[in-house]
Amino acid sequence: MKSEDRLLVVMVVSIFLGYMPWYGFSAVSSPMCQEFGLTTSDMGLILAVFQLGYVLTVIASGMLADRIGNKPVLVGATLVTGIFSLLFALFSRGFLSILVFRLLTGLSAGAIYAPGMSLLSSWYPPRRRGMALGAYTAALTASYAGGYGIAAPLASMFSWRWGITAISLPVFAAAVLLWRCVEERPASSGEPAPAAVPKEPFRLRAMFPGGLKAPILLTVAYCGHMWELYAFWGWIGPFLAACAFSRGWTMEGASAFSGIAASGIILFGSVAVVAVGKLSDRAGRRRAILIAGTASVIGEFFFGFLEGMPLLLVLFPAAWIGFWSVADSAVYKAGLADLTAPGMRGTALGIQSAAGFLCTVISPVVFGRLVEAGNGSGWGTAFLSLALGATIAPLAVFFLPDGRTGKKMGGAPS
Repeated sequence: MKSEDRLLVVMVVSIFLGYMPWYGFSAVSSPMCQEFGLTTSDMGLILAVFQLGYVLTVIASGMLADRIGNKPVLVGATLVTGIFSLLFALFSRGFLSILVFRLLTGLSAGAIYAPGMSLLSSWYPPRRRGMALGAYTAALTASYAGGYGIAAPLASMFSWRWGITAISLPVFAAAVLLWRCVEERPASSGEPAPAAVPKEPFRLRAMFPGGLKAPILLTVAYCGHMWELYAFWGWIGPFLAACAFSRGWTMEGASAFSGIAASGIILFGSVAVVAVGKLSDRAGRRRAILIAGTASVIGEFFFGFLEGMPLLLVLFPAAWIGFWSVADSAVYKAGLADLTAPGMRGTALGIQSAAGFLCTVISPVVFGRLVEAGNGSGWGTAFLSLALGATIAPLAVFFLPDGRTGKKMGGAPS
């Protein structure tokens, strides 16, 4: 096995173990709401504050990784994520403490993704970069699913604290794995090793030698993508619980069902990330985003109006959205990495992530308010808001010039 492929295996396993706490709150939201009297708006704020923590650190972590290396940032951030997630399980006593611990966990988790993407981008050339970042993002997606699938049933059988503890402990194993097995890319004939790249002052034009139009359009598209994706992931569990409850299920049964179903839906998307990442290597980044972005928007427009329908009829479109909404996640990263000067990828990916995750701070709150405005039944309008935001992605990418979506961004011209 090649050195870069061995590294990819380590990175895939580490992100799978390290990001399990991400949707821990969503997985155990039903029993927590019952215990602490949380409202739908409270849930939206708790989801949003985690994303806010991510936004506050993702740019700084990317810049720090460009300066001192990706590995120390990855190891430290993963370790601290595990600590704060465990503290959330042990010491949450109400809305304010939940908010604080989720913010701290988000701040820590925000320092993992951009350095990880930067590290893999330095090891893989553009012709294989979509595949590598797709595999990494697929593992991240599977981790979200694993967190749902482990925490929700444990919360139903024992307590939500057991559920959160169970998904916090694997994070420490991820930190050890990164510490022992990850290394920076050495110098090669393709480009200098990251440590050998001169550290220039921050300038956008130096970061993107080919111009700013394509990076800006890609980032705008990424914002639309993120507006939809993380609100969908955060609210799909509570929505499925509401659907089951409306069909006469008990609260415990609805909670367990929604956690397992949401886990399966999110996991299904991990297959799409790898497939569409490979597609972007062959057909171009632009074409891959147009296909995935359009497909997910179609499902979101009517999905929320299915509350009260037989659960099987709800699960099919949920799986469709779960597949397509995440399918192009890695393509935005691969496309931006293709356009970025070596030695500045961590910063560039951090900026793009911050812009996208800023949208994820807003969309869960908007979603929760729309549900609440309908007296707890405004799901149709709420999911419609995700569809409208997600439409930005294919529209922005449509205006990418073909010369910036071909070989300069990996894959064949589109």
